[in-house]
Amino acid sequence: MPAPEILPDTPEGHTRAAALLKEGRLVALPTETVYGLAADATAPEAVAAIYAAKGRPSHNPLIVHVPDLATAQTLATVPAQAAALARAFWPGPLTLVLPLKPGHGLAPAVTAGLPTVAIRVPAHPAMQAVLRRLQGPVAAPSANPSGRISATTPAHVRDGLGDRVAAILDAGPCAVGVESTILAPGESTTRLLREGGLPREAIEPFTGPLIADTTPGARLEAPGQLASHYAPRAPLHLGGTPHPAEITIGFGATMGDLTLSATGDLAEAATKLFAILHEADALADQRNAPAIRVAPIPETGLGRAINDRLRRAAAPRD
Repeated sequence: MPAPEILPDTPEGHTRAAALLKEGRLVALPTETVYGLAADATAPEAVAAIYAAKGRPSHNPLIVHVPDLATAQTLATVPAQAAALARAFWPGPLTLVLPLKPGHGLAPAVTAGLPTVAIRVPAHPAMQAVLRRLQGPVAAPSANPSGRISATTPAHVRDGLGDRVAAILDAGPCAVGVESTILAPGESTTRLLREGGLPREAIEPFTGPLIADTTPGARLEAPGQLASHYAPRAPLHLGGTPHPAEITIGFGATMGDLTLSATGDLAEAATKLFAILHEADALADQRNAPAIRVAPIPETGLGRAINDRLRRAAAPRD
């Protein structure tokens, strides 16, 4: 199979990406959070190719990306609380889990048989340009092998998926660096299904206290709920005293071989998280290190999303 076509972040590149999606091909597209492995969400064979390329479990649903709230309302019922959140935070790193509408037209595998669909309006201008050229919804989980470190650069996509993707739209590194926050809005309460790039502190003025429902379990309602996820090849340990042979990732005053943020900036740490994990994994392989160890991260703001990813990356693997 040929290497993926590298598309420029230009109108011509956007048009080529949309044309490939219309042909049922897989294209890695940039979002403000991570690179997504995109397919036409209405094409069953294309959606099946996402699962095959990633090695993703068939019971793990996908996020559907659309250009605006009006398009989301053609696929799902958007109640008042969800609409208020959409108006406040779309486009942006927020995914809403909503009831499917009859005649939605999505491929069944997108929702993994659930009566709901996870929908997001991405803010990245390149992704928006492709969506508007395609004139249809795109299913796009992170562009990496299932369970492994998410991709925030074109190089991460190429290294992880190789020729399993037809093309990569190269728009450089992603700005947010961790996946979207996922909410399930109800009539009186809103459940938090995944910590992400939009912190609770920004959301709760609109919803009241969120009900955190992020503990891994048998019931999957949205992506990012598996116990083991985002994992490097080397074992990952959180906190504690590092062994001299381990690769260490620092934060703030705690130094290491690499650092998420020397100044203790959580936004910087979120942006760099997956890139640093990729780099640490390569360094562990180079040095034949037994493990990677990460310094403690505060459990506030974006630190919650960072710690969520790290805990799942450190979880025992099947």
